[in-house]
Amino acid sequence: MGDAVASITTRARTIDADFALIGHQESWRAAADVLAVLRGPERTPLPDDEIKDILPWIPPRAVCHVDVGSIVGTKARGLYIDSFIPPDRLEAAYVHENIARVRGAAACAIQAGAKIVSLGGFSSILIEGNFDQLPERRGTVFTTGNTLTVAFIVQGIQKMCALEGRNLRRSTLLIVGATGDVGSGCARCLAPIVRRVLLSARKVERLRRLAAELQDDGVQVEIATDLPRFSAVADVVICAASLASPSLLLGRIASDAIVCDAGYPKNLSPTAEMLDAKVFFGGLGQITGGMKFTPDFHGILNRHPFPDVVHGCLLEGMALALEHRFEPFSQGRGFITQERVAEIETIAARHGIYLAPLYNADGPLEDRLDARWNGREDESMGERPSRTVESSF
Repeated sequence: MGDAVASITTRARTIDADFALIGHQESWRAAADVLAVLRGPERTPLPDDEIKDILPWIPPRAVCHVDVGSIVGTKARGLYIDSFIPPDRLEAAYVHENIARVRGAAACAIQAGAKIVSLGGFSSILIEGNFDQLPERRGTVFTTGNTLTVAFIVQGIQKMCALEGRNLRRSTLLIVGATGDVGSGCARCLAPIVRRVLLSARKVERLRRLAAELQDDGVQVEIATDLPRFSAVADVVICAASLASPSLLLGRIASDAIVCDAGYPKNLSPTAEMLDAKVFFGGLGQITGGMKFTPDFHGILNRHPFPDVVHGCLLEGMALALEHRFEPFSQGRGFITQERVAEIETIAARHGIYLAPLYNADGPLEDRLDARWNGREDESMGERPSRTVESSF
């Protein structure tokens, strides 16, 4: 095992970087593919059991350079840094170990001279309320990337409604994981343009605070920690819970519901009965100005059925680097507003970063609209009756 670990950990080389991306793999298959590239084509692929043995021993490290281009001609160079959090160690029991791994990855980014660092996947969840646990920055700023993630989730919902001929203003919206940074950001953006909002999360006090905030804006809100009753009446669902594995069971769901799985790892359990619900993976964007990995990790780090598709949390750092705005755009929890979402959308679009084509586990979805469609609407929010109901089912 020692030789296998050494072959992976001794090949890192750092550069002065505009940006860095910190991530981890959501499955053992993805982790095996990353290790295969790092070890080189001349080496025999490791068996699955050995991969599971050695991965916890691999320290965070830069695995490739990432070059991105803008449609206006600017370029930025960065690094992808893998924290090598094992896919089966995302539960709360490993939180201190995983924060240490994110700190190690952050130290790699700082050492590389990265001006801005995006935190991908569970990295942002671990750090969004704990930025003081990151190493001393020395000129490097960090962003969770959650604001652009919210932007692409909202755009995806609007696009799916357009594809299905659905009037979003008449819809009942359910957000699972509503009190997280992404979930609450989606609530603030979508609540003014839907008929009714259902919020579900584990912590009742946070739910009450978010509901009160939305109520002040005249939104009809109901909250609950128990999910099945809500899922039966919602026709638009956003799954943005912080889950260690795809284990979410919505229960009975409307047959024509639009469901956005925005989790990393995915939220929805493979055994979930979705009937004829329209499910898509949300929070993804596409770089149209070009993206290059060195060594070549295309199809491994971005495992999507379309080229140059990346999670919004990572794209936020790239967009800000192309804009030369090296600032912590997304930090903490609960600060994502419609105004901030509109601002990062504008920055991303200026550099050719748009909502990715929609797809799910079965492949691409029917896409009759242009991939650059941004889903913005110029409609009056109007006056709405205010009502907050706490449900306990």
